[in-house]
Amino acid sequence: MSQHGHPKGLYLLFATEMAERFSYYGMRSIFTLYLIAVLFSKEFSSQIYGSFTGLVYLTPLLGGYVADRYWGNRRSIIVGGIVMAIGQFFLAASAAFVKQSIFSDPLTGGGTIDPNVDNSLSIMLMFIGLAALIFGNGFFKPNISTMVGDLYEPTDHRKDSAFTIFYMGINVGAFLAPFVCGTLGNGNWANPTAFKWGFFCAGCAMLISVLIFVLLKNKYLVTPDGKEIGYAPTKDEVHHVHDAVEETEQTVKNSPLRLILSVVGAVVLFYLFAHGATSFNDYISAAVYALGIVMPIFIITDKSLTRDEMSRIGVIYIIAVFVIFFWSAFEQAGTALTYFAEEQTDRTIGGWTMPTSWFQSINPIFVVTFAPVFAKMWETLGKRGKEPASPVKQALGIGLLTVSYGMITIVTSGIGATEKISMFWLIALYGIMTFGELSLSPIGLSMVNKLSPARLASLLMGVWFMSNAIANILAGVFATFYPEPGKPAKSFLGFTVDSISDFFLIFVVMSGAACIILFCLCPTIKKMMKGIE
Repeated sequence: MSQHGHPKGLYLLFATEMAERFSYYGMRSIFTLYLIAVLFSKEFSSQIYGSFTGLVYLTPLLGGYVADRYWGNRRSIIVGGIVMAIGQFFLAASAAFVKQSIFSDPLTGGGTIDPNVDNSLSIMLMFIGLAALIFGNGFFKPNISTMVGDLYEPTDHRKDSAFTIFYMGINVGAFLAPFVCGTLGNGNWANPTAFKWGFFCAGCAMLISVLIFVLLKNKYLVTPDGKEIGYAPTKDEVHHVHDAVEETEQTVKNSPLRLILSVVGAVVLFYLFAHGATSFNDYISAAVYALGIVMPIFIITDKSLTRDEMSRIGVIYIIAVFVIFFWSAFEQAGTALTYFAEEQTDRTIGGWTMPTSWFQSINPIFVVTFAPVFAKMWETLGKRGKEPASPVKQALGIGLLTVSYGMITIVTSGIGATEKISMFWLIALYGIMTFGELSLSPIGLSMVNKLSPARLASLLMGVWFMSNAIANILAGVFATFYPEPGKPAKSFLGFTVDSISDFFLIFVVMSGAACIILFCLCPTIKKMMKGIE
């Protein structure tokens, strides 16, 4: 394999992930619209969305552990994909059986759900579907990301560009999905059953993803010297993980107290975070927060780790904390920014009105367009010896997010609840956020792959995604502060959110502070990487 090209396996993983992300983002583009059109209030819908997306990024811990110790990447991806397809079809069934429960236009003062309408069957089917998506994703997501890095030698300089290409695959699927699923499933309060076709289409895309992987995996998923990757540890010829694990377990014994204290700690933290909980979503959030603290400690206290390995894992943890601030603001795309696009954005072009769900495609359009530009920019700076270190790039990404929300805060300052702004401001917001994402996300995936010990590769990828879990939970919490006409203003840490501009200001302050602190820590973090670039 030429060092100037990429292995064909990368493009197989590209296609597999593209179809899977089509499924996920297709569902995401209509999910909250479905909830508020017929089942729940905006506040409760935001909590459900936050808990769902939080758990979607938490279960990769389980999937990563099972893959590293028992199943391997290949089997985990296939099982996860099938379970996710089943989940999408349950959501389609939920919408197929739903009954109209709103009988006046929400934009003209209506929008109240009639409590006499029984939609309990649809609600049950919806939660079963969400559970299947959550567990399926846990086995799929960390393992396909790990396999990208396994296609290359550990020191191969092409890894960063490989993850950028892989990230483009994610976003090609995310770009197409809202157009297709959003158009087919363009339901509303007056016709809520129409959403079923969007969910059904997402399920079909997931089946296509699994089919592509199953048919081509044996031919293309190999290392440069022809060894097949992604097998269970007992058959792994690439990392010899099984031998390494057995040898480590024979020479280094971890105290049983480590596991006992971790379980006790998780229970205690869950109790503390769940104190005062008033809903099922609160308990889910408590579980995510508790595991988000205990699991990283459990992993890094493994006695088999060398000092250098512990230092590098520490870098993953530090960066993971800071990306929480990025994703909790970025993921407003599925809730607050969708509400804003629906209600306070002028979506008309001539006599045609753009569907709200189509705004979900703006981010992936920018990613697919500008990812090669960013990859070329880093490559050019690298040749001149001026390429920023990975932590600096990620701090830059958070800074660009701050700029995007700062812009929309200024634009929405002083507008009333019924006034609308040009859609081009919302497009600009997504564009600048995307530049931040390109500086942060693919670089983060590559960094985790480089810094992780081979025997913990999928598990630590799960830890990385766990930061997304916490961020998505927080995104749902932040979305509950979205101001609604006729309802009392809410207070966030003593700051009264009276207007949409106040709401956006929360993310300006939060991400701006995170950006400054991470920039200051970059020299220390670079030393902790122990020579890994």
